[in-house]
Amino acid sequence: MLEDFPTADISEYVSDPDVAVWLDLCDPCSADFAMISEEFGLHELAVEDARQPHQRPKLDRYRTHAFLSAYAVSTDQSTGRLSASELSVFITPTALITIRPDDGFDIEKVVERWDNNSDLAKYGVGFLLHGLLDLIVDGHFVAVQDLDDRIEALEDLLFDDGREHMDSVQRDSYALRKSLTKLRRVVIPMREVVNSLLRRDLHIVAEPLLPYYQDVYDHVLRATEWTESLRDMITSIMETNLTVQGNRMNLIMKKVTSWASIIAVPTAVTGFYGQNVPYPGINTHIGFLTSTGVMTVGSVILYRAFKRKDWI
Repeated sequence: MLEDFPTADISEYVSDPDVAVWLDLCDPCSADFAMISEEFGLHELAVEDARQPHQRPKLDRYRTHAFLSAYAVSTDQSTGRLSASELSVFITPTALITIRPDDGFDIEKVVERWDNNSDLAKYGVGFLLHGLLDLIVDGHFVAVQDLDDRIEALEDLLFDDGREHMDSVQRDSYALRKSLTKLRRVVIPMREVVNSLLRRDLHIVAEPLLPYYQDVYDHVLRATEWTESLRDMITSIMETNLTVQGNRMNLIMKKVTSWASIIAVPTAVTGFYGQNVPYPGINTHIGFLTSTGVMTVGSVILYRAFKRKDWI
């Protein structure tokens, strides 16, 4: 295996059907795109897609090559925020060209995966592409697992008392929903990408590699289904949180209303006896005792009645 050879020697190797060339470009310039277009005969539309960021994950087929766009994802361990690294790939019969806009995607992990499966290297470009896709899809799985753990932690906070927990659930729910939406846009189109690679008329995947690509496709399906179920879970958490807040508000209003009813009894009695008109018991001890008794007994009766109904 020859590494780090000059780009001027590429023409010697790509013309050999028994050689598989891998070229990786990180933050390429216009000259780099012009070089690969000339050396590999790439279609101008495919090169334009590689130069333009934020492409949808896809696989485009041209006469002499194919163009693949995909995203590797990772989650921040402290905040759970999802980050995506775009990757453009040109696939020719004898070469695999990877285009990275930055170093957010660790290409060395792909090389390690190739080294760990070197017995499949005889299948050329199909082998290189499998290692790349396998690592990307595994990253999708890790991200989904991390988001799943965070959603479970939110579920445990749903019925905890405390204003800080209510605010935390609401804030984290919206953050997780945003990450899941971003992940869904990356994961779901990969089904069609991998499924297209399995088509025999593309002649990218050799017959012995089909089970390996099928395994990647199964992982893509599982990641897609898991992502969809997590979106339903986070929606359920948000709805449940709103319901819990509404129930707590109803409980508070019930208690406030009950205490207001109890306080209304002495208020009514003292207001009646505060009139500037003669009334039974005016200026006598019996009048004072009667009004006090009415307030006390009325308040106790209301308190016990509300307590029995669990309104206080």
